[in-house]
Amino acid sequence: MLPKSKLIAVPFAAMLACVAANTAAAEPGVTNDKILFGQSTALGGPASALGQGMQAGILAAFEEANRNGGVAGRKLELKSYDDGYEPDRAIDNTRKLIDQDNVFALIGEVGTPTSKAVQPIATDAKVPFIGPFTGAGFLRDASHGNIVNYRATYGQETEAWVKHLTEDLGHKRIAILYQDDSFGRVGLAGVTKALEKRGMSLVAEGTYKRNTTAVKSAVLKIRKAKPDSVVMVGAYKPIAAFIKLAKKTGIDATFVNISFVGSKALAKELGDDGTGVVITQVVPFPWDRSIPAVAQYQDALRAVDGNAEPGFVSLEGYLVGRLTVMALEKMGGSFTRANFLKTVANLGQFSLGGVQLAFGPDDNQGSDQVFLTVIQSDGSFRAVDRLSPTS
Repeated sequence: MLPKSKLIAVPFAAMLACVAANTAAAEPGVTNDKILFGQSTALGGPASALGQGMQAGILAAFEEANRNGGVAGRKLELKSYDDGYEPDRAIDNTRKLIDQDNVFALIGEVGTPTSKAVQPIATDAKVPFIGPFTGAGFLRDASHGNIVNYRATYGQETEAWVKHLTEDLGHKRIAILYQDDSFGRVGLAGVTKALEKRGMSLVAEGTYKRNTTAVKSAVLKIRKAKPDSVVMVGAYKPIAAFIKLAKKTGIDATFVNISFVGSKALAKELGDDGTGVVITQVVPFPWDRSIPAVAQYQDALRAVDGNAEPGFVSLEGYLVGRLTVMALEKMGGSFTRANFLKTVANLGQFSLGGVQLAFGPDDNQGSDQVFLTVIQSDGSFRAVDRLSPTS
């Protein structure tokens, strides 16, 4: 018979080895019954409709998955903090999400300046940075290894602007209003490049400071140039203030906005002044139930909130959430950050409910599509293939 000490030591040693193995295998944010995602976004302030829309869409996708049993028996959870569209607050939130909340991944950051501030933190920590609501080019550098983009770039949107304004409407005098930060300057660079490609240049530039509606000087500067069209890179409150004042002061131009503006919020802010305002989008028409993903989105959104209304921002959040769920389902139960990123990189071309996407080892952007929409007199939207004076 073995000594009593040996009888105790053998199973105890085995137990320690088992605990050590489980501890080593554990991944932040992953337990036997849940996977935790983190979001720093604008839930308050002048860009709040964007953050709230992304949050609503992601939650709709996660809750849809959870109603069907989650992923491998694990429910998906989202912890969101408000950064007010301010980089310093986004940094604090991101560090808290990674270091204290131990999230599996970050998802749905809203904005270029905030994403620019927090992306290096996520990259250094090798935390997946999924579906930021921005078309900034620096996030398309696949060598970072941890960034997963859904949407087309701002460069693709601005090229579409200039193409349609010049070819469809014959406009030659194009001015720009942009937010005076990294976001606005990305848009400015895209417009400048698109114009130079056609032997043209901007007739005027106006700016405003982030999280303000101080646009009067920009209106006066742009009015002097008598533009045919004004392209705009900003958030809905200052953009609405600009368009209202521009029309009041006699600027007779076509107003064109980038997808980040927040279409529904802009239409609401503009009221009667919104008729004919153009917005490029990077997701399909949110009211087109002929697209399976859109029909599923509408149903998922209303399952969470029966009073929720479809919109471009929450649809983008939903598609980002659906993409995330799909990748998790393909991971074979090995829920590590590295395996998630590897899985996305190997997705290739596929259809997400009728929405065509493609990823590869050197391509971290799923969609290249840009769509044209025009605000109607009742505040609704109409999808168009080309611009016309009566759009």
